[in-house]
Amino acid sequence: MEVQGRIKMIGDTQTFGSNGFRKREVVVTTEEQYPQHILVEFVQDKTDLLNNYQVGQQVKININLRGREWVNPQGETKYFNSVQGWRIEALQPVASGENMPPVPPADAFEPAGDLNEDDHDDLPF
Repeated sequence: MEVQGRIKMIGDTQTFGSNGFRKREVVVTTEEQYPQHILVEFVQDKTDLLNNYQVGQQVKININLRGREWVNPQGETKYFNSVQGWRIEALQPVASGENMPPVPPADAFEPAGDLNEDDHDDLPF
């Protein structure tokens, strides 16, 4: 799965517990009719993937959905979801007409000088 959008926020790397678990969060705002602010977390060695990205940059993030079950002290079972990133790449903004061949300037064409008004026009319109 993947999420595409513009980076809204990149958090600092956080370290938890005695084993040194690392986590870093990024928020990506999708660019659609109803934009969504998606929190994606990168863990362990993947936190370093965010070092070369900045707020405002358009990116595509490959993600996995993770789910956990937790039983609270009252014995109730709760479920939590997270969106975990494992790869990120920059997207180049699409310029208008980017994949079109260049158009030669108008002065590159010779004017038509041998027009005969009496020639029959066979165009259907």
